Order: sequence, then structure tokens, then C-alpha cells
Amino acid sequence: MTQKLRTFTYVFTIYLLLGGSFTHAQEIGLQLYSLRNQMKTDVERYHEIIDQWDIKYIEGGGTYGMSMDEYLELLDKYGLQMVAIGADYNELKKDPAPFIEKAKAFGASYIVTFWIPHDGDFNESYAKEAVEVFNEAGKKIKDAGLTFCYHPHGYEFKPYQDGTLFDYMIANADHFDFEMDVFWVQMGGGDPLALLKAHPDKFPLLHIKDRKKGTPGSDDGTGDVETNVVLGTGDIDIAGIIRQAKANGVEYLIIEDESSRSVSQIPQSVYFIRQILDE
Repeated sequence: MTQKLRTFTYVFTIYLLLGGSFTHAQEIGLQLYSLRNQMKTDVERYHEIIDQWDIKYIEGGGTYGMSMDEYLELLDKYGLQMVAIGADYNELKKDPAPFIEKAKAFGASYIVTFWIPHDGDFNESYAKEAVEVFNEAGKKIKDAGLTFCYHPHGYEFKPYQDGTLFDYMIANADHFDFEMDVFWVQMGGGDPLALLKAHPDKFPLLHIKDRKKGTPGSDDGTGDVETNVVLGTGDIDIAGIIRQAKANGVEYLIIEDESSRSVSQIPQSVYFIRQILDE
């Protein structure tokens, strides 16, 4: 552990001991993809670390080679709750039933698709098909007592009619909501804070991640994961987004840090979110 991380861990521990208020309408979660490399070495240890970061809610859907019962026992051991699971677009298109079954097995409330397959540029045809798929699956998921969300990845912000392809998608989302990844929205040329203000009821989930200052945008949904930095240190208005999420009643603020520094950065990002929520 570096001296910087030791110092931060000490400060964070003192914050806890002094009674830092961690009860909010907005709960902090973690996308387990943030620890994809670490989970290859010690699954239990890194679930324990999530608990030590005072994160109780997670997003994922896999069981790391365990049976469902074994993995649920592990989650219970460390007081972790799976709140959202991923759903492959093509599999969801065929039949959402297996995802509904898996979500209920986890006790999760949300099913999320993170990518719409497309060749070349994402265009009107892909957007319209996706809306049809998501509305059809979303209705079945809603009828099962769950919520389906689509996670924009930046390529949806190309111009379309008087706005963007994303504007078309959100205007026609009759049976689904969205999990906004503020990093990818900004990468694609969108304004995450403006979207939260314009559509306060359409984002029950957020992926909260910050972008290294000076990072160029990208409209194809790709980028350097090493530009993920500690929340509040990049060029995205994370503080403003958190405040707006609080005003909107966003349910989960889910940290996703895809960088190689995720283990040292995540607790610092948790601390930053807590400070804004406690204002």
C-alpha cells in the first residue's frame, strides 16, 4: 500500500469513527467490472474489501465460477446486495425470461443492457430497432416487478432530426429507463448534467466516473480506460451531477472505475460522493 493510500485510508476511517452520515436516499454502489482483474486472483478477498469501503450495493450478474447458492452466501457474509445485473442485447432480444429469473435469484431490481451491437456507425436504424427491443423486453420485465434500463455508451449522441439519436431513444422509451454512464455521455458529446435536469424521472441508476482533464471525446463508444480518475479530479462536473441526482431521487450512484488504479481510487471516490451527499 502506498503512503498516499495509507493516509487516505486513515482519514476515511476517522470519518467513519466520527459518525460520518452514510444514510441517504441515494445509495452508493459498485460495478464489479471495476475489479475484473482482481477477482481473477481472490474473489472472496475483494468482496471483503468492497464491504470495507462501506459499499453495500453491487452491479454484476456473474458468480465467479460458484453456484448461485455459494455466491449468495458470499454476498450475505459481507453484507452485499446485488441491485442490478447485465443482459446481453441479442439474448435479451430472444427472450428476457432468463434475465428475469437471474435477477430475482439475486434479489436485484434492475436489468441493464450496456451495448447495442452495430457495424460501423450507430445510426437511426440501430436506434429504432433497439427501442423496439427494449420496449418489448421492458414490458415483460416490468410485468415481473423489475425495471429494465439501457446504458448509453456515447455513440448515441450523433445528430438526428432536431437533436440526437439519444433524444429519439429517450422520447420513445415507453417501458424502459436508463442507467446514465456520465463518462460515456461526456465522451460522446452529451451533457450528463443537462440530461439529468431535462429528464429527472428516466435515470434511476447512474454510473459515476470522472475523466482525466484533456481527454479527447469519442463518438464510437471507445476510449482509454486509464483516463478514469478519482471522482472530483477530472473534467466532468461530478459534484453537480451528484447534487442533481440527489434532487431527482436517483436510487443508486454506482461507481465504475475501469482503470488499473481502481483499488486505490475507489475508496477516494466513495469519500468524495459522501461529502457531496452530506452537504
